[in-house]
Amino acid sequence: MSEERLFSWHNRVVKRSVIALVALTIVSMLIGFIWLPPVHEDFTLEGLWAGICRAAGVPANWGSDNASQAGTSTSVVLEPAMARAGTNAEIGRGATLALNCTMCHGAQGMSRSDAPNLAGQYPEVVIKQLEDYRSGHRSSPIMEAIVNGLSDRDVRDLAAYYAYLPKARTAPTTYDETLPALIRVGDPLRNIAPCISCHGGVDQKLGAPWLEGMPKRYLVTQLKAFIAGTRHNDPGAQMRNMARAMTDAEIDEVATFYARKASNGEPGRAAP
Repeated sequence: MSEERLFSWHNRVVKRSVIALVALTIVSMLIGFIWLPPVHEDFTLEGLWAGICRAAGVPANWGSDNASQAGTSTSVVLEPAMARAGTNAEIGRGATLALNCTMCHGAQGMSRSDAPNLAGQYPEVVIKQLEDYRSGHRSSPIMEAIVNGLSDRDVRDLAAYYAYLPKARTAPTTYDETLPALIRVGDPLRNIAPCISCHGGVDQKLGAPWLEGMPKRYLVTQLKAFIAGTRHNDPGAQMRNMARAMTDAEIDEVATFYARKASNGEPGRAAP
């Protein structure tokens, strides 16, 4: 059989192959764009273009508000020097300044009011959050009123004191098959990175807070604030993008997991 005849449309094998390819393409599109999307709990019908982008795993709107918010999310530049241990003088001075913080954060950095626990928190985390409150990149009437009276030295001394306090926590989370999926491996198809890749366990990124033993209600509130955009001091909109992809059940699961180590009646216990 000649080469021209082999690839001719009149060749029965070629014709069947083309028809099968077209049929497979149509079936794949029906599955990807019509049958699979409604299976997801967060599915909303937003048009053909949104459906194509969702199936391909890319944003439907490249120029969304998320991008504009990401550029002005914080003015703090994290540097390794911010994570150094404080001197005795800095810790002592920070302890005096922290007397103004005990109402919410506890006498020794462990909250009884669903405020974040600060005992043993990384110093650069405390510095960044206080600076963000002071610059208006993170909002809280109480915190803004407090930080407006603090100097740069005050901020660093407070961070040194809280980092020095004994950590009311056990060993950090490590990679384990029993961990919730989002904490252990994330969800690549939804661009959700594993929590332990930033917050300890596999790695701790500079500026990423320690979450073990945090009050559950605080964690849920912050994740929902990231989703709503009322909290937007995460560089590059990292937390906003990931939180928006999470369901309410996943938020509850992650918050419950991180609060579990404080669920024994100690300060900062998980909220019911």
